[in-house]
Amino acid sequence: MAEVDHTNPPDPSDGRPTTGWKVIAGAPSVVELVDTLLDLPEHREFNKSELAELADVSRRSAQSYVGTLHEIGLVTEVEGTNPQRYRVNTDSDVAEYLIKLDGAINRRGPARKDN
Repeated sequence: MAEVDHTNPPDPSDGRPTTGWKVIAGAPSVVELVDTLLDLPEHREFNKSELAELADVSRRSAQSYVGTLHEIGLVTEVEGTNPQRYRVNTDSDVAEYLIKLDGAINRRGPARKDN
């Protein structure tokens, strides 16, 4: 198991450092961005504005979170592009496990609400 980086600021909702799963699932916009990234064709390039449009989130959200997605290895920068373009980093552990998780959940069928 990876060591927790306690230098991250605490989440105001529970006081624990914002790490691990919370980094990508802690905000609805990030969930939408990641879901969109998982649906993109392999090697599809995008800039922050394009990703915001594809994910149907604000440009501000994409601007805020693409850096985090890059830091955790989910996306990689495409060299020599301006504005900066990105693509899903299919070689990263994060992408590999998210793709597996997404596939496993999709195979289980649609989510059910308990009444």
